[in-house]
Amino acid sequence: MIEIERKFRVTHLDCLQFAQRSSRISQGYLSTDPARTVRVRTKDDKGFLTIKGSSSSDGSSRYEWEKEIPLDDALELLKLCLPEPIYKVRHLIPAGKHTYEIDVFEGANAGLVIAEIELERADEPFERPDWLGEEVTGDARFYNAFIAENPFNTW
Repeated sequence: MIEIERKFRVTHLDCLQFAQRSSRISQGYLSTDPARTVRVRTKDDKGFLTIKGSSSSDGSSRYEWEKEIPLDDALELLKLCLPEPIYKVRHLIPAGKHTYEIDVFEGANAGLVIAEIELERADEPFERPDWLGEEVTGDARFYNAFIAENPFNTW
């Protein structure tokens, strides 16, 4: 499946009052090779294994394969991951016909807040709420695989 998404910095956290749901996420990487990242994630009480291919030239799309795995397996695999897992809380905020995923990072990445929106096609129009800041789609510094090895608080 091809994932099409755009990423933005978030200018203020007032948007969180509109969250319909929030989830605690821990994720780590078994491989950060740009051609095929392999991620292990726990989201609340579920586990997932995800493989992502190379990004398109503008960074807005790439192949993604994800399967749910038992939580205990995900927790064991997290122990094998590169440096330290990423910790974040994801908030789902509707805007027009789309839903933004707002990731508020914790731990070594505290202070980083990113909004992602998934689209059906690259040129699809979408609402841009006032809390949406600079677009960082395609900027590798904002890929989770990058910040797993280069935490935001070291920039």
